[in-house]
Formats: sequence, C-alpha cells, structure tokens
Amino acid sequence: MNELRQFIEKYTSLPTDEWKQISICFEKRVMEKDEIILQEGKVCRHLYFLESGLLHFYINKEGNNITKFFTEAPYFFTSQASFNSQKPANENIQSIEKSIVWQISYRHTNDLYKLKSWTDFARKIIQEVQFFTEEILEELQTETAEFRYKKMLVNEPELLKRIPLKILASYLGIAPQSLSRIRKKLAT
Repeated sequence: MNELRQFIEKYTSLPTDEWKQISICFEKRVMEKDEIILQEGKVCRHLYFLESGLLHFYINKEGNNITKFFTEAPYFFTSQASFNSQKPANENIQSIEKSIVWQISYRHTNDLYKLKSWTDFARKIIQEVQFFTEEILEELQTETAEFRYKKMLVNEPELLKRIPLKILASYLGIAPQSLSRIRKKLAT
C-alpha cells in the first residue's frame, strides 16, 4: 500500500489523517496472467490502482479483440464511462501478466471527495489521462503503425518486451504479420 500513497503524493500533499481515511477504502487483489478484471457488458464498480503488472484495455468487434491502450504500473485505471455512469462497459480490462491491484468502490470513491487531497489528486489524474487519451487519438489519426512502433521502441523498449505480439499488433491497428515485417525491417 506504500506504492499507492507514494503515487498519490506525486500529485498532491497527503496529510496522515486523510491518508488513513483513503487507505481503509482500498482492497487488495492479485490478478493472475490473462485474468479479466472487467468484462464488456458488466458495470465497472471500482476505481483501481495498479501496483505491479501490466493491463490491456480492449473491445471485442466481430470476434476480434481490438486493443485500445495499456496501463503499466504504477497507475490508476478504470472503465471511465462505465464507472462514472454505473452503466455496462463496452470494453474489457485484462491482465497481461500477474498483477497486484488495489480497488475502491464507486461509493467510497465519491465519499472521499470530501477530502481536499483526494479532490486535488482526482482532478490532476483525470487531466493527465485526458492528455494521454488525446495524444493516442491524434497519433492514431496522423501517424503510421511503423512510426508509432518506432516511438514505442525509443520511449518504452522494456514495455514492448512485455506485450505479446498479437496484442501489440492490435494496438497498432495492423496484422501480426505486418508487425513482424516492421520489426524485421527495423532490425536490419
């Protein structure tokens, strides 16, 4: 739980009394590799903190999993639309590797808004996620799969080693064979 506190403190000051109120609301879960955290069609009832591990968010379209993005520890995550509206999710969240997750219920999340530290933290993390989302969307609309792969190779080489080829190809919007060709081309 130290990781959770340290993460929040990167965004805001966290008085001990407020940390105590926050920490009692979180419950630890250990997710095995390939375990589904949220299934499409179910309501997302929790906000999560990923202490360790790697997740992938995807939608299922005509039997094909299409990767939206990844969450790498340490970071907060949820199915934002489902969690905020308490309506069924249109996405799935799955662990790519064994992961440690701390979860807090919708009710407890909202109760914590009476705390200044939680309100400040939530505002800043929502803004950051919005920025990341806009960046991903812009790249999807303006850059090639090869360019995006090269960028990941430069900025996140260790992450690339952890993501299965099929999931990475889906994220880049190409077939696994096309990703293999790009990787081969860049290796020579």
